[in-house]
Amino acid sequence: MKLLLTVALLIATVLSIHAQEVLETGGRAMPNEWIDKDTKHRVVKLTRMEGKSNLSFYFHNNPFIGNSMVFYSSNKNNVDSVRKQEISTVVSGNRQIHLLDLKTLKSEQLTFHRSPMNGEIVDNKKGIVYYQIKDTVFSVNAKTKEVKQVFVFPDDFKGTVTAINADGTLLGGAKSSDEEKELFKKYPNKSSYFNIIYEAKLPRTLFTINVKTKELDRVHSDSAWLNHVQFSTTDPNLLMFCHEGPWHKVNRIWTIDVKTKKITQIHKRIMEMEIAGHEWPSADGQIIWYDLQQPRSTKFYVEGHNVNTGQKTKYELQRDEWSIHFNSNKDNSWFCGDGGNEGQVARAKDGMWIYLFKPQGDKFVSTRLVNMKHHNYRLEPNVHFSPDGKWVIFRANFEGIENVYAVEL
Repeated sequence: MKLLLTVALLIATVLSIHAQEVLETGGRAMPNEWIDKDTKHRVVKLTRMEGKSNLSFYFHNNPFIGNSMVFYSSNKNNVDSVRKQEISTVVSGNRQIHLLDLKTLKSEQLTFHRSPMNGEIVDNKKGIVYYQIKDTVFSVNAKTKEVKQVFVFPDDFKGTVTAINADGTLLGGAKSSDEEKELFKKYPNKSSYFNIIYEAKLPRTLFTINVKTKELDRVHSDSAWLNHVQFSTTDPNLLMFCHEGPWHKVNRIWTIDVKTKKITQIHKRIMEMEIAGHEWPSADGQIIWYDLQQPRSTKFYVEGHNVNTGQKTKYELQRDEWSIHFNSNKDNSWFCGDGGNEGQVARAKDGMWIYLFKPQGDKFVSTRLVNMKHHNYRLEPNVHFSPDGKWVIFRANFEGIENVYAVEL
């Protein structure tokens, strides 16, 4: 009887898959599941909250707690005048943190604040989500729903938290000057502020906050645009940051030991107009991966730097395969990318796809997963592998509103 039931379930699953419509992705409202007609891969809409703008996390921020995903949901965003849409750059009505069960696709609201909040920080071991409202850092327990006030920034140090360390003891972030904040307000579009902030050489400070003792430690200051603050996935003392700005002008990727204050440059330029960036740590904490172009807009690679040995691993890819963001699975055997339109640095003629990459020798072999021709890349898809490694999760607006999707590998 048990065998017959198992066979029946398998048949039902196969029939269900074959019954799904084969459709062009986007350009209209989509069903909850469909087969992309160009790639033949199954796409599932994860966020099914009618009329809501739903956004998953930035590519290097881990959104998962077990087999659940943390995401933001808000009233429909007005993005008509927005050139680059991020959770932190768009004012949204009733933006709250939600938790989605990736098996049942049921979601529950975790926060109920009236004031705008920001922050994509998840302690996945303890099941705690951190976020910031004005000068105050809060946490919410994903299981008990208990909300706690974690830290209030002093009047003379108004920072922004962006990361949690591997053992959940330290929050990390950066503090900018008031002059820099005014420049952001004056020049809201990236095409304007990116060079202006870089040229201004205003001071920034990296800091940590001890979650238990509430101690604020000013870790490192520089007259540079310190950004992309993220902790190692395994070493609780290793903090990664970048020197932000035009990539061909900066030595971008650095780490600092928050205890010893030792700073290490991760990648050094070897030619004119070489760029490296959009860095992220591997799941085992051994490698820092990044987009590498030698030189800019000409030759495209994903390169990894072993933090213990300094050894480099380098994979070449084609122009159309270049992605705004890449990501890696748990053992670095697969990578994924979110593609890009002709306005991006690669100037790709046919690059608007969600990609899966398999390393073979010193190259990537790509598989196209989703056709993104109806997606507006002002919202970067920001790809993540699902916790079970069987799906790539991304955000998109190809239905006319932002939602989070998964494509089966």
